[in-house]
Amino acid sequence: MRRHPRRGEAGRQVSRSGPGVANPSQRGAEVGRRIGVGLMYGLWKPRVLGAWRVPATGPVILAVNHSHNIDGPMVMGVAPRPAHFLIKQEAFVGPLGPFLEGIGQVRVDRSTADRTAITRALGVLADGGVLGIFPEGTRGEGDFASLRAGLAYFAVRGAAPVVPVAVLGSTERRGRLIKGLPPLRSRVDVVFGDPFDAGDGSGRRTRKALDEATVRIQERLTGHLENARRLTGR
Repeated sequence: MRRHPRRGEAGRQVSRSGPGVANPSQRGAEVGRRIGVGLMYGLWKPRVLGAWRVPATGPVILAVNHSHNIDGPMVMGVAPRPAHFLIKQEAFVGPLGPFLEGIGQVRVDRSTADRTAITRALGVLADGGVLGIFPEGTRGEGDFASLRAGLAYFAVRGAAPVVPVAVLGSTERRGRLIKGLPPLRSRVDVVFGDPFDAGDGSGRRTRKALDEATVRIQERLTGHLENARRLTGR
């Protein structure tokens, strides 16, 4: 019989990945998903392709390209399951900080090996949840040209399949109210790819094994992005 996780005084789930570290709220992530649906469909015109490829249960990692500021909220809103994204701590400013934590997102200090963020992310996967990652680290060309090894670590350590996700928005500047956002009411395509295992099946987590997993991940993500562009005409 499965032992249910203990609950803290505030009702937050206590992580099995480390003592005293609360897992991101699964209920909060579902609330965030509903908010994302309303905002994304209200401000833009999402077209979602291949969402059925996301495993219905169990741990999974959504690996998302990052070229617009709305990539995270867009995927959070249109994904078939609630997602917990790794988000840079600089975004947790003012009232936005408690809001992001309340909807189950994970704060990351990119200047160091953030053990708390790592523990919380692994806790999401240990609980059979969905972890969202921008493997390029920061917003850029969104072409998966430069990947960080963190995605491979979480995929191998968390025994989670990786689902590539391509977010393709308009590159036109006309109609943009804010730099880094697609024009309002423009179409944004979100294309989910086939899940795959990043590891070689051995379960090894050595530096060499993670480097090899990173190469495999980059090949699969780049291939998915090319297919998504052909499919959508972007």
